[in-house]
Amino acid sequence: MGKTIAEKIFDAHLRDQPSPDNMILDLDVVMCHEITTPIAIMDLVEKGKDKVFDPTKIKAVIDHVTPAKDSKTAMQGKIMRDWAKRHNITDFFDVGQNGVCHALFPEKGFVRPGYTIIMGDSHTCTHGAFGTFAAGVGTTDLQVGIYKGVCSFRKPQTIKVNVTGKLAKGVTAKDVILAIIKKLTVNGATDKVIEFCGEVVDSMNMAARMTLCNMAVEAGGTSGICLPDRVTAEYLWPFIQDQYPTIDAAVEDFAKWHSDPDAQYAQVLDIDVNSLNPQVTFGFKPDNVKDIQEMEGTPVDQIYIGSCTNGRIEDLRACAEILAGKKVAKGVRGVVTPATPLIYSMALEEGIIKIFMDAGFCVLNPTCGACLGMSSGVLAENEVCASTTNRNFNGRMGKGGMVHLMSPYSAAAAAVAGVITDPRKYLN
Repeated sequence: MGKTIAEKIFDAHLRDQPSPDNMILDLDVVMCHEITTPIAIMDLVEKGKDKVFDPTKIKAVIDHVTPAKDSKTAMQGKIMRDWAKRHNITDFFDVGQNGVCHALFPEKGFVRPGYTIIMGDSHTCTHGAFGTFAAGVGTTDLQVGIYKGVCSFRKPQTIKVNVTGKLAKGVTAKDVILAIIKKLTVNGATDKVIEFCGEVVDSMNMAARMTLCNMAVEAGGTSGICLPDRVTAEYLWPFIQDQYPTIDAAVEDFAKWHSDPDAQYAQVLDIDVNSLNPQVTFGFKPDNVKDIQEMEGTPVDQIYIGSCTNGRIEDLRACAEILAGKKVAKGVRGVVTPATPLIYSMALEEGIIKIFMDAGFCVLNPTCGACLGMSSGVLAENEVCASTTNRNFNGRMGKGGMVHLMSPYSAAAAAVAGVITDPRKYLN
């Protein structure tokens, strides 16, 4: 019987199997940020186990509150800095070099097909776009990963999502994943891997694939995953060119991680996107999703463009298509956060930052702060935000605030209109 990509990765990394459903895996990368990691660090110190299994496999960043906003967040950063220095963790990205973790780490070439990756962050599943098994974990698992380089997982079951058709202009990967979550529901993929495939996924660039995988957790998935191919190899080529004579050779090698034709799936879901409209959430769950036309005219107070879902250069370019020569509607605040310093620099060079500023946006440094209501764009009670982020729970971006998740196109259109609106009317 054939195997899925997740099963192949598990088999290749199996350290031990205490029971048929419990598999202990060796880890290729342990990612860390300043919100969840300091707790793990201090607990290890208290237990007399202050060490890391391999400093070259630890990737750390300060990205949620940066620069620090108060004494508590300053201490979180200090704990990370001191820890990185103690253990010679060279891949530590402090203020000035830091960015949103799930954009920064792929950009640095830290993610490769067939890897196992954990982080104390639910959207670690983003990295599955590269053909990896990447999962968010709790503090105890993070501690063990840092200390021993292993993590325990249930034997993987996979839901195959086959995306077919052709996306219309103004309809994006964000709209696709919102439509998928609507069908699966927030519990539909619990304890499962979501494997995204089909002609639409094959045609997507890595930024779009990362958007898909990023929100797998919003359907309850342990991880999202795409099959690595030429698109993957071209993105990674600056980091892997010493390992392969040609990109063709890399593509051929990556194929060993493809799911077998006779692999067994827990569920197969077919999604035809030919008639898919831009999507938007309502209410307080990521599966509360409607066609954007059904939300037309809903007033907004703030527009937020950024995050590990849609803060990449491709997302900023999409917004600029709509915002060029236009202004943010009166009474609406626009906030944009390029996800990494490189993305910020590219947006500067391409004139995108000027487009945002001319439109009336506040341009922030790379940070995760607004997405979870920690800093830089928190909502007041009863305020409404049109957001390119990934989670619309009650109070997510501020107590009593309402978050409508949507694509960069849709968020930019809402900024201009002052209400939720179909972005296609602003696109040539």
